[in-house]
Amino acid sequence: MLRYITLIFIASIFTGCALTEDRIDIPYQGRANITVVQGADKINVEVKNEDKRTVFKDRVGAKKNGYGMEMAKIVPSNDVAKTFSDAVLFELENLGFKNGAGGKVVKVELIRFYNDFKMGFFAGDAVADGLINVVVTNAKNEVVFSRSYEGGGIYPNIQLALGENAREALIKAMTDIIGKVAQDKELHAALLKK
Repeated sequence: MLRYITLIFIASIFTGCALTEDRIDIPYQGRANITVVQGADKINVEVKNEDKRTVFKDRVGAKKNGYGMEMAKIVPSNDVAKTFSDAVLFELENLGFKNGAGGKVVKVELIRFYNDFKMGFFAGDAVADGLINVVVTNAKNEVVFSRSYEGGGIYPNIQLALGENAREALIKAMTDIIGKVAQDKELHAALLKK
């Protein structure tokens, strides 16, 4: 009898975890070895954001039980659309551009940012992906540059499909996407163009 009570207790603990919403902070972790763009110190950029996600706007993933069924939501504690635009601004400033009005406006539109757990026999993976649009306008509000950037991240060999594991994959995905933005020489040229 004691064995059955113990098993029920253990099962309720693990089920409770899967049914409880996880809140995670997803920070941007900046890059190293950055080369300043010549002439960027003369250009002001103003970075704005817009959350254009049409699905899963209220979450960045969902926990899964041992059978691969989705359970409770994984919710960001920070505004991920703002985190993406702050990350773009951070990288542009590292490249030498100045933060301020009176120059180009860089709009960062968050289209997709989500983690899915891929369950295996012995272990699984947290697999995150994201998509943003970057639109640059000049002082006349004319679009001078527009591009989509997609990226992903994997946090491998996990035992539990929980928020903390999703967080690691989402941070990698964000870093991948922002790295592509920061290294885009056509974006640099559009920002430098008079």
